[in-house]
Amino acid sequence: MSSRTTFLSKLIGLYCIFCALCFAAHKQATLATVTAIVHDSAVMMVLGVITLTAGLAMILGHNIWSGGATTVVVTIIGWLTLIKGLLFLFLPPDVEATFFLKDLHYDQLFYLYLAISLVIGVYLTFSGFASKSHV
Repeated sequence: MSSRTTFLSKLIGLYCIFCALCFAAHKQATLATVTAIVHDSAVMMVLGVITLTAGLAMILGHNIWSGGATTVVVTIIGWLTLIKGLLFLFLPPDVEATFFLKDLHYDQLFYLYLAISLVIGVYLTFSGFASKSHV
């Protein structure tokens, strides 16, 4: 595994773990915050720019589709981040709110989404710190 993959797996993994645990501990505050954000077009634009930038940085720095599962997972997360940023920027505010809150059933599936994030985070963190490549 390359040093870049090792670094990104640690970064993304720890991010996913900490966010999932924090959000789980504060479910109502998290749901209220997400609801308020998706209904505020100015905040969504800023969030879209930041998310797009992060996605582009990950894709430009790590668009590797071979070399093991961790490498591919990091690349997929980069592409998903890029797509999410584009959705934030291009979807009309009412469509965003409907998609993220109603279509994805965010409040009903809240813990499932956190569990997915936590599992990915644990996998990436373990893979990154167990890697023989040192950053």
